[in-house]
Amino acid sequence: MSSVNDALENAQFTYEQHMRTCRQCHADAAPCAVAKHLLRIYNLARRDRLRSAGPQAPGA
Repeated sequence: MSSVNDALENAQFTYEQHMRTCRQCHADAAPCAVAKHLLRIYNLARRDRLRSAGPQAPGA
């Protein structure tokens, strides 16, 4: 279970760091291709975490 949480934390950190530091994302006021890819990874990690929690987990 900790590996699922680690993956989620890592994906979230990487995405947020990119959004803070990417010049293209700030210049265009829209996410660049890398930001979109990192967001997909983050969303997949969130889904994996919810699945690993089982049916007793509250819905998001």
